[in-house]
Amino acid sequence: MSEKIFQQVPAPLLPRYTDEEMRIRSMSFFKSLSNRRTIRDFSDKPIEREVMKNCIRVAGTAPSGANMQPWHFVLISDPVIKKQIRIAAEKEEKIFYNKRAPKEWLEVLSQLGTDEHKPYLEIAPYLIVIFMQKFGKSNNNCKVKHYYGLESVGIATGMLITAIHNAGLASLTHTPSPMGFLNKILRRPDNERPFLLLVVGHPVKDTKVPNIKRKHIKTILTEY
Repeated sequence: MSEKIFQQVPAPLLPRYTDEEMRIRSMSFFKSLSNRRTIRDFSDKPIEREVMKNCIRVAGTAPSGANMQPWHFVLISDPVIKKQIRIAAEKEEKIFYNKRAPKEWLEVLSQLGTDEHKPYLEIAPYLIVIFMQKFGKSNNNCKVKHYYGLESVGIATGMLITAIHNAGLASLTHTPSPMGFLNKILRRPDNERPFLLLVVGHPVKDTKVPNIKRKHIKTILTEY
């Protein structure tokens, strides 16, 4: 199969900020993201579907290996499907907490207050399941290799979480293991693998989160 050669077009123009404007904007964005926290106590307050679709549009702008865009997002608000997902996820989580998880990992999780019970999977107005396409398919149904699938989908997921926070919403990343039941419930093809289940909504009033700290930039940055 011959390689596709993309037509070259002018790059989009970026805003021209002064050094001071860039410093202010970057710090303002950091402060906003510093307030992003994972929550587990969601309200059932509805959210306009277009808001969620806009956040997924943001994720779809992520860079990807060879521009293969190896992701698929399933947006779920149907209470019947959410219940099916909760039942299947809690079944796997119960096995994980009682048999699969090493003692050290359970000790870490206990500090965050998590267990096999996942009521938020039904309460939150939306679930988004992110799938990674292991390979694509051409118009004549031939396999098309995808490059850097995990890296590409990871970047897209990070952008999705950021977009959700920017919209004034909270999210929770959930990775029950194994996650194959999501393919079955959502009727996704064999070339897709569940990457992450994202719970999205408004936190309940006066919700609490663990008092955790982020690493200081001095510990996560090396400069030359």
